[in-house]
Amino acid sequence: MIEVAGLSVVLPPDTVALDGIDLAVRAGEFVVILGRSGAGKTTFLRSINRLIDPTAGVIRVAGRAVTGASAAELRQVRRQIGMIFQQFNLVRRASVLDNVLAGRLGYVPSLPSLVGRFPAGEPRLALECLAQVGLAHLAGRRADTLSGGEQQRVAIARALAQAPAVILADEPTASLDPQLTSSIMDILKTINVERGLTLVVSQHQLETALAYATRIVGFRRGRLVFDGSPRALTPAVTDVIYGDGEAG
Repeated sequence: MIEVAGLSVVLPPDTVALDGIDLAVRAGEFVVILGRSGAGKTTFLRSINRLIDPTAGVIRVAGRAVTGASAAELRQVRRQIGMIFQQFNLVRRASVLDNVLAGRLGYVPSLPSLVGRFPAGEPRLALECLAQVGLAHLAGRRADTLSGGEQQRVAIARALAQAPAVILADEPTASLDPQLTSSIMDILKTINVERGLTLVVSQHQLETALAYATRIVGFRRGRLVFDGSPRALTPAVTDVIYGDGEAG
């Protein structure tokens, strides 16, 4: 579902954020990326849908090229990639329903959508996505009246509205109270299981990764240093990912 080969990203002026990443993610996997702050987790996720342009390497999603894609081709492939951000990235003064409908912008005519006119059936689809995250009853509320946990659930519904094949989530619980982590991760796991969607989620909490992932990938200083099942994440491997010594 996701194919990454030789991915490198050098950020100005000369910071190597990713260094030769090779990774293949199969359809239906729930992959959690672990690593310290600055390990390259966010850069990796943003490279997959070209929010960051790679310096080198090849990325394909659902069989379609991301690297080298023209603007029109990239618009098509981005339909297949839902993105959930740490800071929610909602239009705070817009309604919950309108925020979820933003996930349909890649499918509908641009001009009518700019004035809030969507084809028949689109609002119903958005409501169905809100129902999956338990917020259909708040469809008419302004986004900025919601709690942080509710805003992140709206962001998940927006990603679902894209009808994607892949959902990328960049530390989706980092801005929330610890007690809300399980509720958000439960929703993501349900989406993974019931819809068969491929999820790649960056996390900073080891316990959360162990509880939800079918596969764990460890990043250290821009390099992939672990790729395996949660059972294989031994204390020695954890030290390679998080420890103070050089990664092996």
